[in-house]
Parts: sequence; structure tokens; C-alpha cells
Amino acid sequence: MAAALFVQRTEGYVDRPHALSAGLGEAGHRAPDEVVSVMAARGIDLSKHRSTTLSAARVADADLVIGMSLRHVQEAVLADPASWERTFRLKELVRRGEYIGPRLPGQDLASWVRAAQGDRTHDSLANHSPSEDVADPFGGPAAGYETTAVELEDLTGRLVGLLWPPR
Repeated sequence: MAAALFVQRTEGYVDRPHALSAGLGEAGHRAPDEVVSVMAARGIDLSKHRSTTLSAARVADADLVIGMSLRHVQEAVLADPASWERTFRLKELVRRGEYIGPRLPGQDLASWVRAAQGDRTHDSLANHSPSEDVADPFGGPAAGYETTAVELEDLTGRLVGLLWPPR
């Protein structure tokens, strides 16, 4: 859901990012019907989406890796230790980004991400703060999918505003 919302929010941008979605589970699974439904209500068709498994190559190739939970970040960094400085939980990146401010005109993504990294240390990989995770509604009631979609709309909108601020 997060990747699809991020892509939707960056439509029409000249320097539009290429966003991929990958998870920790087995590849090839359809999106749950609840996900297809809540995203369809937002004009996004995920009926043909199939899950992809996170890999070291995907992490290494990414300019920015965003996980929904600490476990996603841990697995990405284990897959490619060099990715540490550009791998964040979505809530964490938005919080840090709002602290340092939006990307400046002419500032490349890598330097903004370095600034967002700030004083963050590897110790944070061992300190789980559930408030920094986006809740995974999988297997829960249908209302949980809507709640997560609303949260992801907010977070992806804020992130896009930080990375591509209005000029």
C-alpha cells in the first residue's frame, strides 16, 4: 500500500522516483482482497499485484529503503550492511525529515538522506519502539486495512512534501 500511494503522489514529477515494494515473505502472493478494496477506493488498482521478496541486490540498488517496521529495517540492513545509512522506517524518516526540513533546491536525495540520518546509530536496530512501526493489518478485520491506508496516505504525503517541496 505504501509504495502504491507513494507512486500515486509523485505522478507528474519530472524527477519521479522508481518505487518497488518488497516484503519478507514468499514471493508471488496476491494482495489480500481487503488491500485491493481499500486501494481501489483511492483510485489504485492492485488486483494484479504479486508479492516480491526483499533481496540483497534490491537493497543494494536502492537510493532509499523504507520499511514499515523495525524488522523490515533489520532485514534490509542484514541483507546489505552498507544500506544502513539509507534505510529507515517510514514514520522514523518522516519524523527526522520534518526535524531537518524539506530537501532544498538543488540538494540531491543522498545528501538529504544523510542529513536525516543525523546522529542515528546501529543501536537503534536493537531498540524496538512500536510507535515507530506502521501496524500490519494482515489477517485482521477489514477496518484495520482502512486505518492503515489512512495512516499511509498521511505519511507518504508528508514524505513526498519533504522530498519534493513546493517551490
